[in-house]
Amino acid sequence: MATIKDVARRAGVSVGTASHVLSGKVPVSDQLRKRVEKAMAALDYHPSHIARSLSIRRTHTIGIVVPDITNPFFPQIIRGVESVAAKFGFSTITFNTDDQVDREREALSFLRSRRVDGILLVIAPGRNDGSHIKAIIKAGIPVVCLDRLPRSISVDSVSVDNFSGAREAVQHLISMGHQHIAIITGPLSLKNARDRVRGYKSALREAGIPSSAERILEGDFREETGLRISRDLFISGRQRPSALFVSNNLMALGALQGLSELGLKCPDDFALASFDGFIFPDVFRPTLTTVVQPAYEIGVRGAEILLQRLNGELKSDPLHIELSTELRIKESSLRRFNKVPT
Repeated sequence: MATIKDVARRAGVSVGTASHVLSGKVPVSDQLRKRVEKAMAALDYHPSHIARSLSIRRTHTIGIVVPDITNPFFPQIIRGVESVAAKFGFSTITFNTDDQVDREREALSFLRSRRVDGILLVIAPGRNDGSHIKAIIKAGIPVVCLDRLPRSISVDSVSVDNFSGAREAVQHLISMGHQHIAIITGPLSLKNARDRVRGYKSALREAGIPSSAERILEGDFREETGLRISRDLFISGRQRPSALFVSNNLMALGALQGLSELGLKCPDDFALASFDGFIFPDVFRPTLTTVVQPAYEIGVRGAEILLQRLNGELKSDPLHIELSTELRIKESSLRRFNKVPT
């Protein structure tokens, strides 16, 4: 394997000159630079980024930690991060925690050992004191939280207005004549899930419709959970809701499948609206009414904040950006009911 000394010898320059060409920190004449680059190509020389990172104390690597890589929402965030990272010469390392706090701890520990320059994090739900996140920040590695905000940790963040998005969706269902609306939530240990419930309750309260604990059903953002909860809801002895508001796209798909297995059709037998949005929303039948989050922009804005922190451009207290959502009304919520299904 060729070394920097081999490159310098072949190019007929000093090791220092060859190093200056690699680092770009010290001006080198075009003639010498071309000789060094030609020697590197001939020897198939690749500089050690590990050694370089030790000298400049920067790896030009960003860690991305997400809870569920199979959820189409999170790859869109990752794409947004990568678009910014590539523009500024940064590579990314992505981890999937499967919504488990222990795996999140392992991911952050690994990224710290690999000397990443910063981390973009979507936290896992559950009992989480955030000590591992605080330790990363204390070690001098900036963290930006995306989508989900941790409790009692002062950190930069980019999220959406979950309260207003949920309220608008439920207001739409009410405008379609629905009085009996159930919600399948995400894990209520997460702020975004709680905010969506607050939006749901606010829309009901403004319409003079009492909310019922029996119609607030906690899920985990997984498709199989949406299937199970929706089936249990509609085969129980309780009065069936005429509409469902589901807190993410995967649970909405599960709900559609589960109720289809019971012989129910959307929107003939129940209306449905969901949060998140889909990459290809019009592929599904019926087409789905969704509160669309700007997932790609979340990734872009998060990466921009992280790089600004790394470059010393942000010296203020933690920056919190809250983006707007958009309600897109489709077929799944548009039929007006004359009576509640029984």
